[in-house]
Amino acid sequence: MLTIRSRIKLVQINPHSAPKKRTRIQAENEATIVACALEVFVQHGYRGATVDRIASAAGMSKANVLYYFKRKDDIYVAVLENTITTWLDPLKTLDPAGDPQVELAEYIKAKLAMSRSSSHASRLFANEILRGAPAIKSYLENELKSLVNEKCTVIQHWIDTGKLIAIQPVHLLFLIWSSTQHYADFAPQVDALHDGDEDTLYADAETFLTTVILRGLKP
Repeated sequence: MLTIRSRIKLVQINPHSAPKKRTRIQAENEATIVACALEVFVQHGYRGATVDRIASAAGMSKANVLYYFKRKDDIYVAVLENTITTWLDPLKTLDPAGDPQVELAEYIKAKLAMSRSSSHASRLFANEILRGAPAIKSYLENELKSLVNEKCTVIQHWIDTGKLIAIQPVHLLFLIWSSTQHYADFAPQVDALHDGDEDTLYADAETFLTTVILRGLKP
């Protein structure tokens, strides 16, 4: 399978061959394929998803889909790249100069909002991890690790300056990820056990998680 890392290397091998600029229609078609492929991969799994199914979901011919992506693996990696980029954006905004209570509250809020609006993307990512992360293992060990190390340094700075209790920063991130993404990854269970509407569910979740996590971090 073509990994995210190997795709980056392929670009670096030919530094003088600038990629052709995509037209607006090409960009829109690629976005449509990626969005529809996400639903197909979530519904049928990696093995069950086919280019034919993706093409049907996108309202395109198989040949048209293969014009943009040479094979299913390329589509799968594109979907994961889009998912990872989107899900990591809120983490990048943690500001070392900010109030940790505010910064972390906003991060929890953003992660919950993404669980609500992009639950299928979260489940696809979870399924990839359960498969051993064959397509993104290199990314996890390099780009993601670099970003997490950077943000753990930010959290450690807050600890060192007495703004948070002494904890292991990476476990705080694990806690936030697991607690917020639970609402996406286990949506059927959450829906079965929660009696209110979706607005109430996520409002209550935000209040609960920010209260429990942030109070637990106060010196």
